Amino acid sequence: MAIVRFEPFRDLLSIQDRMNHLFDGAFRGVARGAEDEGLTSGSWAPAVDIFEQEDRIVLKAELPGLDPKDVDIRVENNTLTLRGERRVENEVKQEDYRRVERSYGTFSRSFTLPSVVDLEHIKAEFQNGVLNLTLPKKAEAKPRQISINVNA
Repeated sequence: MAIVRFEPFRDLLSIQDRMNHLFDGAFRGVARGAEDEGLTSGSWAPAVDIFEQEDRIVLKAELPGLDPKDVDIRVENNTLTLRGERRVENEVKQEDYRRVERSYGTFSRSFTLPSVVDLEHIKAEFQNGVLNLTLPKKAEAKPRQISINVNA
């Protein structure tokens, strides 16, 4: 008779792995392998970093594989919106894919801008798959030193 070690959480971890796989594929809008239903497209959200410097706010969005002309940047009512679409490459047939992890389809990200942003001087650059938006601050929003006059 063989002695089998009792591991009460082994089945629970297996179920958790299966659920993670299921939800990951559903939320990313892509198939995971050849045994899955196939390549699908949907919406996705590019990763974005936003940081503030003394005279500007900088937004960097990862958009690998996109052409700058496929990206729409708009500012309306102090809301900055990035929209675009990553299309599936047509030179490879859907049935030839073995694994698909990149997301395809449309995306839209919106950010509320603080009132200190100078909307007329926003600059956008696209390099190596990264969209770099520079949002300068208005002159009156920049901190300044005020000296104190002392009357003797």
